[in-house]
Amino acid sequence: MESVTVSMRLSKSEAAKLEQLAREMGIERPTFLKRALRRGAEDLIFERSCDAYRRGEATLSRAAEMAGLNLRDMIVRMRQADLELTYGADDLANDLSP
Repeated sequence: MESVTVSMRLSKSEAAKLEQLAREMGIERPTFLKRALRRGAEDLIFERSCDAYRRGEATLSRAAEMAGLNLRDMIVRMRQADLELTYGADDLANDLSP
């Protein structure tokens, strides 16, 4: 896998907190930062998909696809986003059409 280097500026206090967390978890700082960045990106992608569903711009299955989740996992995670399932016959028809 090809990789690229990404740099960013953090305050000294932010960097110290991240360094402390990495030590507490017993992992090297680069590994910790990659994990934190991936998790943060996944959360932001999930939030974006929830917002699209909430605004009616995406069906439930499309929102799940946007989030990189299967339909069941999307429904389970909707609670943490205070998102109610609004799924009717029209939505089912849309999801079943090619």
